[in-house]
Amino acid sequence: MKRTVCSCKLLLTVLLISISIFPCFSQNDDTHPEEKGSEGKAKFGLGADLMSRYIWRGKDYGNSPSIQPNVAFSVSGFKVGVWGSYGFIYNENSGNYAEVDPYISYTWKWFTVGVTDYFFPNGLTPNENNKYFNYDSRTTGHAFEACLTFNGPEQFPLQVFAGTLIYGADKGKDSTGVYGLGTSNNYSTYLELSYPFAVRGIGVKPFVGGIPFGSGWYGPYGGVVNAGLTVSKSIRITKDFELPVFTSVITNPQAQSIFLVFGVSL
Repeated sequence: MKRTVCSCKLLLTVLLISISIFPCFSQNDDTHPEEKGSEGKAKFGLGADLMSRYIWRGKDYGNSPSIQPNVAFSVSGFKVGVWGSYGFIYNENSGNYAEVDPYISYTWKWFTVGVTDYFFPNGLTPNENNKYFNYDSRTTGHAFEACLTFNGPEQFPLQVFAGTLIYGADKGKDSTGVYGLGTSNNYSTYLELSYPFAVRGIGVKPFVGGIPFGSGWYGPYGGVVNAGLTVSKSIRITKDFELPVFTSVITNPQAQSIFLVFGVSL
């Protein structure tokens, strides 16, 4: 047991050092695919999305419009970056919603493997309580997810995503059967299928995502938690500048909820 704990700490230390050494770059989508023809070229990227609501995998985070900045660096299939989300509306019980997610990934042909560190600062006292450099599995605010993404070729652009939380703030059931309040890691897993295509210059992306078993992150039992459609378009502002906009209809059958979200990428 002691050796296992030491190994986990060593793995996390190496991951954090990797994230801190490399400059960081954007997380504009779920899969972070490399641009075609960019292999071997080092590049930086930065930007931000303005969102009417932050809906992630069928769940509303913050109940507020948000700004989602991103910055990253990529070279030869490797990508290291940080993505974040900050709510505009202050809640007297939880403050302003905030999230900061460093990640690292590698893309080879149609496949991308990666690890994301999800971290949620305390909205009321961001410099207290939920401390960023606390990685004790029992008390940390971090949750590390390992993921694999398949991005099909242009002729058949099917996207398949699988991600599992492997360490941190993702616990199983407590003695009353409530997920998230136990002491053991739950290894919450999320799976998603999507198929992007274009119709007369407008991007269309239907998607469906679900979980194989219950989780404090997604829902109390296995099933579909995220299904819908995203429609996107770039609006030409000047000869050299286009403004990408998108709208998503998102449903969560397990939670019996629906969202209509609008976003602008800067």
